[in-house]
Amino acid sequence: MKCAFWLATAAVALTASGAALGGEAAAKPDLAKAKQTVDTICAACHGSDGNSPTPVNPNLAGQGADYITLQLQHFKSGVRANAIMAGMVAALSPEDMRALGIYFSQQKPKIVGTREHDLAIAGQQIYRGGNQATGLPACAGCHSPDGVGIPSRYPRLGGQHADYALAQLKAFRAGERGMDKGGKDVNGKVMAQVAARLSEREMQAVAQYVSGLH
Repeated sequence: MKCAFWLATAAVALTASGAALGGEAAAKPDLAKAKQTVDTICAACHGSDGNSPTPVNPNLAGQGADYITLQLQHFKSGVRANAIMAGMVAALSPEDMRALGIYFSQQKPKIVGTREHDLAIAGQQIYRGGNQATGLPACAGCHSPDGVGIPSRYPRLGGQHADYALAQLKAFRAGERGMDKGGKDVNGKVMAQVAARLSEREMQAVAQYVSGLH
């Protein structure tokens, strides 16, 4: 399958996600309140500056604001099934979620670094060039060569914890993410199709590579 197909599908996903975010209130974000929410709710798992102290939880520092907002919306609506996050976002308003996205996007991400150099080299080849034999597109097509993603649509992967990145790839491949019955997670559906073409070893390699990407 040609990479052009995935990019075309991604373009549809951009439009759908953009429409969802565009409907939110345009009120000025209350970043002071967002900081208070971070300190009292988010920091234990994601760090007060968005750099998670635990590798099983994602780094949010430097992540796209709209992407974070959309994921919070998905947790609240049940598009993403996660009991812990559902509880955390239950009391958040649309304005709160938008402000949190902006707050985390303004934080400086720290470099995590790869733990397995040889595996990361293999991951680099997949990230940049995909796998023609299995029709796997290059990750860089949507997440950019330097891993910063496409702001507002595709997440930053550079510097993400390898453990978390691997867990999400497995979730996509297993249909635990991106396959919601309502079909609202359009980008997630694209990722589920991509992850289905990844072997266990390839997922480990990509996860190691992105953890050191910056």
